[in-house]
This record gives sequence, C-alpha cells and structure tokens, in this order.
Amino acid sequence: MKTISWFSAGVSSAVATKLAIEDIDQIIYTHIEDQHPDTMRFVKDCEAWFGKSVEIMQSPYMDVETALRQGGIINGPKVRIRCTDYLKRRVRREWEVDQLESGEELTYIWGMDLAETARAERIPIHMKKVAHRFPLIEREITKVQAHEILKASGIARPAMYDLGYHNNNCIGCIRGGMGYWNHIRVDFPEVFKARAELERVMKSTCIKGIYLDELDPERGRHAPPIVDDCGIMCELIALPTEETP
Repeated sequence: MKTISWFSAGVSSAVATKLAIEDIDQIIYTHIEDQHPDTMRFVKDCEAWFGKSVEIMQSPYMDVETALRQGGIINGPKVRIRCTDYLKRRVRREWEVDQLESGEELTYIWGMDLAETARAERIPIHMKKVAHRFPLIEREITKVQAHEILKASGIARPAMYDLGYHNNNCIGCIRGGMGYWNHIRVDFPEVFKARAELERVMKSTCIKGIYLDELDPERGRHAPPIVDDCGIMCELIALPTEETP
C-alpha cells in the first residue's frame, strides 16, 4: 500500500499532511501559474516541516485562462470543474493510472476539516479504486484549529489568507461571487481586467448573468467562505458515480 498526500498548498492540507506524515510515502503538489507567488514559499516551508520532499507536478495547460479556452465556456453545466479538470484532475489521473497499472494499491490523504465531513463521505463513492484518509476529520479538527496548529509550527500561512481570502486558491477563481470579485478588483486589478476581457471574448461569464466589467463595485458580500477550496471538491461536482480515466 502506497500512501499519497495530494497537497493543495492550503493550511488544512498542510496540517493534514503533517498529522499523517509517518504513513505518507509521497507528497504531491500540482502547481497552477495563477497561484499567488507566495505559494511556492509556503510549499518549501512545509517541505522542511514535513521532513519529506514535495514533488511538484503541472499540467501542460499551465493556467486558468488556457484551461477555460479549451472548453469554450466559462459559466454553464459542469463549469465548476472545468479548470480543475484540465489543471489538476487530469494530472492526478494520469499519475494514478500508471500506478494502478503497475500493481500499486493507493491511499490518498485529503485535507478536509471537521465541517466538511459530509463532503468527505462523497469521495470514496466517486473514487473507488483507491482508499482515502482524512486526518483532520479523524481528529475532529476544524479549519480554525488547523490554522492554530500551523501558527504554532512557526510557518507563515500563504499570503492569500492574510489578504482576507479563506483559501489559497488561484487568484481570480471563476467560482467566486460578487463580493469575491470586487475584492479581486481591489487586490489584483490586473487579474480582474484579464478575466473581464476573457469573458467578452468567450461570451460567457464567471458570475451568472453579469459581466465583470459591468459589476457594481459595491455589490456582494465579502464574508467567509469567499470561495470553497479548489481541488477535490471541484472534481466531485457533476461527476458520474465512479471516476473513469
């Protein structure tokens, strides 16, 4: 049995990995160019904390805009998994298929916290070919407690958290609402402009029915969660009962 942590470079994922580190054979981080530049600093700090190397993988599509252009639409059926599909899921699935074909039995470590127990219960339903563990849920650890554990370790959390975002997702996540995008407008105006231009080119929107360049700067609430964690939960949206390669 080979145990893998699919490290998202978020706080909960980092703490989950640390808690299970003695059982983990490989730690893999799938990088996307749209991550905040501080993310790689965090990955390296966590690597030292874990006492094990973090393998970095990356999709050939590299970034969110390139991935979205593959599908020709931003908002619509299954849209919430489109960028994750091209940038994360396909990378993991190609690796997984190679492992399973070589006869490996796999266990995946995920960083879901106590409040995400119901979501965690869905994962084995959709991903039956591998086993799954949730160290934070096993120990009844909440997101807040995970942040406290990381702080006690002396590692600075990723910069996106200190800017007021509740997850270390890509900058300009297409799943964000009005409040999220108005926050991006202020913190990362170049990203806001690029996504707004992409919407017009693709004739599709991030926020249903509203183009970003028409969004009232005062609209929306910037309250937690700004947007859910990207990664495995994006993958589960609108997927069939069991994953297929």
